[in-house]
Amino acid sequence: MITHGARLLVLLAMLGLGATPAMAQPEVSTSDIERLQTMVNEAGREVASLRERDTAAARRLQAELDELQDEVIYLRVKLRKERSVPRAEYAELRDRLDRLRVRTGGDPPPAPAAAAAEDDREIPVGTELDVRLQTAISSGTAMVEDRFEATTLVDLLRQGQVVIPAGATVRGVITAVQAAGRVERKASLSLSFDRLTVRGRTYPLRATVTGAIEGEGIRGEAGRVGTGAAVGGVIGGILGGFRGMLAGILIGGGGTLVATEGHDVELKPGTVLRMRFDSPLVVAQ
Repeated sequence: MITHGARLLVLLAMLGLGATPAMAQPEVSTSDIERLQTMVNEAGREVASLRERDTAAARRLQAELDELQDEVIYLRVKLRKERSVPRAEYAELRDRLDRLRVRTGGDPPPAPAAAAAEDDREIPVGTELDVRLQTAISSGTAMVEDRFEATTLVDLLRQGQVVIPAGATVRGVITAVQAAGRVERKASLSLSFDRLTVRGRTYPLRATVTGAIEGEGIRGEAGRVGTGAAVGGVIGGILGGFRGMLAGILIGGGGTLVATEGHDVELKPGTVLRMRFDSPLVVAQ
């Protein structure tokens, strides 16, 4: 007899071998291009505000913004003439604008003498942190590029210092989605994180989901969720034997959640996600 655990291992192996269904990628529309233009306009206002505080930084960012504006115009013309723009090309430009806007509110880079202190605050690739979802997400209604928010569940420590406190805000983005249907029976949802806000400052982020449990699964764990709690302690304890794992959902590579056949991926507010850093991040004190 094949046990439930054996079936789970087989399904996980299939995910690793690329059995995950192809993800729906909506076409780039005129509205998408207009959203890029709106981002350019907002970035322009932010650069103008920065000019009063740091003229040199504002000059550099304005030069980058001018180039991005040219690329938005190029995509608009391309869409009108060819009636098609690759989703990846659009997403890359959107992310570049997003990163530039983050930089308009940042401070100048630290002096070389601060390098040692900066190393103490660097979060290395592979670090994992538990976050709580603030809004519901469903593969039946979600769209690619939809944003969502989560908050960190525990303090992240480096060299004995709190680098990311519990309650910090993390912004996520849906990178791919497939609803359950008559033709494609297996629903899937790919999530990543692109922005972290700590003590009022925002940092660009690259992170993916590696685990998930239902919000109810942390009842009785309140004593472990708070200042000084060990990173990963919450999910680590629950997955080690407590109930609360998301029923009917498996997690594959790249933060992809796959539901059992015929069901959509449903994430309720309060769901705890394990987030893994895919690039290093330095958080200022």
